Amino acid sequence: MLPVSEHYELEQTGSWLTVWLNEPQARNPLSAARVGDLLTLCAALQGSDLRGVVFRGRGGVFCAGGDLKAFQAVMQGKAGHADVVALSLQAADLFDAVSGLPQFTVMAVEGAAMAGGLGLACCGDMVLAEETARFALSEVRLGLTPAQIAPFVVARLGMRTARRLMLSGESVSGETARGIGLVDRLVPAGSMDVALGDLRRAMARVAPQAVTTIKRQLSGLPYQSRDEQRQSAAEGFASALLSAEAREGIAAFLEKRKPLWAEG
Repeated sequence: MLPVSEHYELEQTGSWLTVWLNEPQARNPLSAARVGDLLTLCAALQGSDLRGVVFRGRGGVFCAGGDLKAFQAVMQGKAGHADVVALSLQAADLFDAVSGLPQFTVMAVEGAAMAGGLGLACCGDMVLAEETARFALSEVRLGLTPAQIAPFVVARLGMRTARRLMLSGESVSGETARGIGLVDRLVPAGSMDVALGDLRRAMARVAPQAVTTIKRQLSGLPYQSRDEQRQSAAEGFASALLSAEAREGIAAFLEKRKPLWAEG
């Protein structure tokens, strides 16, 4: 059973889970309490047989990033340097955990994805966004830095575009976000539910364990030597080929039928 929390809501549709950030009056910030509970959820999802996880924000807004009220309390002397370092490292843990989920992850962006919210979006396997969505790495306009989200933004956008957005703090539209590779697919305003339903159906014939293996291989690539990449790829392919999932998938293809593990 997945952990429940006042800092998010869970909604399951078949083998897909939607994680709702549920503080729209504050634009769904990544408060320390919410980050901590999301970390617990991500740990539980490591052992789940769910196929996909969607992150979404209540109230028509995805996520505005860090909790500015908490930051103000820090500036008023209620926390020291070590406390801030620990807070930043906790955020790093969350981004690593979301990026490392074994399921196919979708960031469903409605309204605004700002600062750490944009960084969270960059941790997903796919980003869907309404045409009216706005994106910004707004930290620099507050005298702050993108910090822990920087590696994920660079990985998704490339250094050139990431530098420009981080240093300028400019806000970009959904259309621009798609053009720079931040958004994979734009959907009309008010149609996110339909788009997510279409995506779930499109992913129904994707082998779930193969998804997990591919994600694991891709996450390791930047840190491996070429020899390590070759060996890791060989080990992963061998495990996949000898798995029950692949035996069923290949048999179904040759017999012109749907694999037993396919949905729908």
